[in-house]
Amino acid sequence: MIKIRKDEALRYHSEGKPGKIEVIPTTATKTQRDLALAYSPGVAEPCKEIAQDVENVYKYTAKGNLVAVISDGTAVLGLGNLGAEASKPVMEGKGVLFKIFAGIDVFDLELNTKNVEEFIAVVKALEPTFGGINLEDIKAPECFEIEQRLKEELNIPIMHDDQHGTAIITGAALLNSLELVNKDISQVKIVVSGAGASATSCMKIFVDLGVKRSNIVVCDSKGVIRTDRENLSKSKLVFATDTDAHTLADALKGADVFMGLSMANVMSAEMLLSMAKDAIVFALANPDPEINYELAMKTRQDIIMATGRSDYNNQVNNVLGFPFIFRGALDVRATEINEHMKLAAVKALAQLAKEPVPDIVKIAYNQQTISFSKDYIIPKALDPRLLTTVAPAVARAAMESGVAKNPITDWEKYEHELIERMGHDQSIIRRLINMAKQAPQRVVFAEADNAKVLMAAQIVKDDGIAEPILLGDKRKIERLIEENSLELEDVTIIDPRSEESNELIEKYANTFFEKRKRRGYNHYEAQKAMRERNYFGAMMLEEGDADALISGLSRKYSDTIRPALEVIGTYKNHKKVAGIYLMITRKGPIFFADTTMIPNPTAEDLVGIAAMTSNKVKEFGLEPRVAFLSYSNFGSSDDEEPRKVRKAVEMMKAQYPDIIADGEIQANIAFNKDILKENYPFSDLAKGEPNILIFPNLASANIAYKLIQEISDAEAIGPILTGMKKSVHILQLGSSVREIVNMVTIAVVDAQIKRKYAVQDAKEKFM
Repeated sequence: MIKIRKDEALRYHSEGKPGKIEVIPTTATKTQRDLALAYSPGVAEPCKEIAQDVENVYKYTAKGNLVAVISDGTAVLGLGNLGAEASKPVMEGKGVLFKIFAGIDVFDLELNTKNVEEFIAVVKALEPTFGGINLEDIKAPECFEIEQRLKEELNIPIMHDDQHGTAIITGAALLNSLELVNKDISQVKIVVSGAGASATSCMKIFVDLGVKRSNIVVCDSKGVIRTDRENLSKSKLVFATDTDAHTLADALKGADVFMGLSMANVMSAEMLLSMAKDAIVFALANPDPEINYELAMKTRQDIIMATGRSDYNNQVNNVLGFPFIFRGALDVRATEINEHMKLAAVKALAQLAKEPVPDIVKIAYNQQTISFSKDYIIPKALDPRLLTTVAPAVARAAMESGVAKNPITDWEKYEHELIERMGHDQSIIRRLINMAKQAPQRVVFAEADNAKVLMAAQIVKDDGIAEPILLGDKRKIERLIEENSLELEDVTIIDPRSEESNELIEKYANTFFEKRKRRGYNHYEAQKAMRERNYFGAMMLEEGDADALISGLSRKYSDTIRPALEVIGTYKNHKKVAGIYLMITRKGPIFFADTTMIPNPTAEDLVGIAAMTSNKVKEFGLEPRVAFLSYSNFGSSDDEEPRKVRKAVEMMKAQYPDIIADGEIQANIAFNKDILKENYPFSDLAKGEPNILIFPNLASANIAYKLIQEISDAEAIGPILTGMKKSVHILQLGSSVREIVNMVTIAVVDAQIKRKYAVQDAKEKFM
């Protein structure tokens, strides 16, 4: 699990603009005419159209893509009744998830009332504003009445995600688990620990899927919920049983399925052993499940297990459901989210887990094979197919159940619209972090006597991205660790200038001298070089004592890259190294190259840069689409520079025919499909925007990325070095902690890939 520190969380929510969301206009607003159209007098026309036909509100306003995330703050996460204001960070966060996973806009509303009638009245009055309502963090039993009443009295989709989100995901997990162990859903015995809103909804879904109500035994903090217990609530009375069992241990004997939505460690190894053959355990208490994952797997070999944690297989994560359920409901203007739609989501998720998993998902989780099995019963959270699988299933179910006011007729077009709505893949950093965490590498921080570097080292250590090795003045590093309340005491600290490092210095110097003795170094100079952290760190990689090197925060670029080139060198046939910046933009990730290394590249250099960048993009799970940029379009200028770029394109197409590449082309034209189709229909870029930009020289590339970084909201990650034999990456001067963490993530993934290449090379030599 990701470890979050209090100071970091508070900074995240307070720095810059407080909070996590903002409202951005979607139409032109720059001129007086624009403003006259946006407001008075132009706004009167859509108002009159809506007054004539209220359904026009979906045509002329954002209602059809706007969801309210509403809470009273009575059950905030696992923290309890914190109040409306304290629930706002959670509601904003929910809005972020809606946006990044399904393109849905959100207003978060925190209501300052604990009265059910007042809550319902306020939400009812808001119906004209929103296309849907997501209820959140409302305590039981009030949440049951609130949701039921609102569903009855409003004509827009409403869902209390705390209840139904987990139920939908676990419903899919149950179907697939039973299929794997060949058990009949109508015959299985299920024991549930917990009787809150989520557990109640899970049981209802299970019954709808075919589980017999009489085969479900529910336990709360007082034991089995039996019919002879007094003062049972309505929701508990529904699942009261006449069984002889009184405790959880009693109930679990011979049970096929355990469903936990309660608290940590309520289930022992002995209880697990008492369950039936091929036991299914969904232990969803967070952060610690009802039974420890490692203990459960060690106790029984035949178990299928799911938890709410991201660091184990089969994570039950609500983000698999709610964004796509609302997406489908909004797109057909459903008047509700009914049981038929929920079950459609369950079955869509279950089926998706049985489909062949695309490479982009395998890369994200750093797994060569992912297939339907005990370790993969539900889709991964970063699977891009969730949008185009779950949303259409929900939309179809809404139509079939008669609640869709805007039925879809062209499903192929709808799927295309879903993809277009989300734009290009925006999840690359999440995928890269996930890849890094699958196999953390040893990363040398060459400037560890800097507070920002140490904070970044703490984050990558806590998140399981990397194993830091700190280079620098040991006493200064230890002082900074203490001053910043960091927990890096168990991390290796090396000071190349101290006497403690003399043995390593001698070893590294001897190796370096052998490498460079005919390139201007004597043994004394080799020893002197090894006292410098960038040389020492590079030699750690060369000798296999580390896997990646991060440096450059406070040093000139040339002073950082030179030691790496002298010690490590380039990979195989690469004669030159190129620098790439990954720009995270509204159009998706775009790779700029070469931004740091070759001042005036030849046509041959441009081809090499494009090929190396394309390989890197493939390694990150994307299909490369290369635009060779110039100030001319396809021969419109015959000056020397456009001719060079034109020649590079010809060579690229001849040498790498499998890579989509074209040019020479102006930057704005490369991203304008309409102009391309009208004027240059022959271009390979007419069918889709590029994600790699190759510039004619270093100046243009460097200026472009820095300009975009400063005047837009694009995030720059780099420079990512390509062509190096080992994973060496250089920070921008003055990088933030976030930027350092991103570069470490890139370095770890690069090291993982280079390790694979090294194994392949060794096999080829052996053969």
